[in-house]
Amino acid sequence: MRLRLLPVALAAVVLAACGGSAPKGPPALLFVSTKDKDYAIFGADAQGQRVRRLTKSKGDPSTPAGLFFQEEPAWSPDGFHIAFASLRSGASHIYVMGADGSGTRRLTDSRQDDSHPSWSPDGASIVFAREGALFRIPAAGGTARRVGRGLGNAANPTYSPDGSLIAYDYRKPGYSIREIYVMRSDGTGIRQLTHLRQVSALPAWSPDAKRLAFQSNLRRGHFEIYSVGMNGAGIRQWTSSDTDTIQPAWSPDGTLIAFSRGGSISTVDASGRVTTLTKGENNDSSPVWNPVVAASG
Repeated sequence: MRLRLLPVALAAVVLAACGGSAPKGPPALLFVSTKDKDYAIFGADAQGQRVRRLTKSKGDPSTPAGLFFQEEPAWSPDGFHIAFASLRSGASHIYVMGADGSGTRRLTDSRQDDSHPSWSPDGASIVFAREGALFRIPAAGGTARRVGRGLGNAANPTYSPDGSLIAYDYRKPGYSIREIYVMRSDGTGIRQLTHLRQVSALPAWSPDAKRLAFQSNLRRGHFEIYSVGMNGAGIRQWTSSDTDTIQPAWSPDGTLIAFSRGGSISTVDASGRVTTLTKGENNDSSPVWNPVVAASG
């Protein structure tokens, strides 16, 4: 299968930044992997090559907390930092580190589990999920405050490219289904976007903010990648397989959606062409593109 990824100019920038066999500078792509037994955050170039571990701390994979040690990476908009969730202190909390894995600091501190960080486009704050509710905290540290109100279970928040909206998935009290919702960044104007009556989750914005990619078990009982317009119309299926295809991440140039399937990271383009980036031997998951490397292309 012919490799089709990012534009040639972008690929050249990535290769130059990586410096041959000894990569330097921030990677083009982040993902989570058990290459070293524990779940850790790794970086790679746009083709899934020149892989290197970024998180320095190592968990004990014989314990749940040590196995799920570092997950759900999120790039800062300037490409200098990475937020992620970790069980290293017992409960899951949000941490921030440099793009090279240095200078890790803990951002949240509560008795509840925190997950799925997403940076505001100005880099000033991070929104995250805390056991069924959404919260925001200054990226420099401080007090976490709830965003939005209501019962039920909200999860997987993500800022829109201009920071005006937050997309997330939500389960109403007493229901098993989840739908995709959006609200203003101040927590007002809550609006249900999908009405699929299945488990639809993990929204990811297109770079032009006109569509949201998400995973759903809408057909055949397993998850595939779909997208929807901001008016709730135009549901489109991007992938078709016989196993769960999850965790979409739209490339910054808008031509690809990265995802996890069968333990590997792959991409799909608008024609449905799938390119596999990692081998799938180490539970690779949670892909996320570097916004600055893409911008330089």
